[in-house]
Amino acid sequence: MAKVYASTVIPAPPDAIWTVVRDFNALPAWTPFVAESRIEQNKPSDQVGCIRNFRLKDGGRIREQLVELSDYEMSFGYTILESPMGVENYYATFRLSPVTDVDHTFAEWDAEFDAAPEREDALVEQIGRNVFAAGLQALKQRFSR
Repeated sequence: MAKVYASTVIPAPPDAIWTVVRDFNALPAWTPFVAESRIEQNKPSDQVGCIRNFRLKDGGRIREQLVELSDYEMSFGYTILESPMGVENYYATFRLSPVTDVDHTFAEWDAEFDAAPEREDALVEQIGRNVFAAGLQALKQRFSR
């Protein structure tokens, strides 16, 4: 099983960041790689079980299902249902935690998945750099203004 992890410190309080990322359909608003997104069957975007269907700027289409959401822990978890990446059993978690000596946030994004052995290293690199690190960097820039 492959594992991917990225983290950063964002110069803003967790509540401010949570209001942006909590919406499971908000990827186009805070990531640089998603062109458009919709929640299937018009379900609420914070309802566990809802499915987001989004198009990447490179044209790829991905469907993901929200499987957990905690306002208390400021975290959510999701699985990939369909993707051009060739991953299976994909489960990711996004979490925010306060940095208590300053009013900042520790943000972390991780995933585990299965893939063909010959593609595993490339997928870990691609997801880690082009998805997780890029998304966290975009959040950091948004709140550093």
